[in-house]
Amino acid sequence: MKADVASAAIMAMLADRDPGATICPSEVARKITAEASADDAADWRTMMPIVHAAVDHLLDQENISLSWKGRALKPRSGPYRIARTDAD
Repeated sequence: MKADVASAAIMAMLADRDPGATICPSEVARKITAEASADDAADWRTMMPIVHAAVDHLLDQENISLSWKGRALKPRSGPYRIARTDAD
């Protein structure tokens, strides 16, 4: 699985949320794992490096912003939430 699949999942999940809402990177990993495998036991944690790479790319493109407990993050570090940028 490539980062472009994770990027598409991130943007689709954000599009389904209210403006200002955030998603957790683990939500993205769970979504792409579920879509890639019919095996409910598939470990979404193995997708986290791909999700992080997609987040870094989308952040560089200014398509998303990151925060943790209301504070903006750039670059990605530690726990974080993903949001659409104000431009969206």
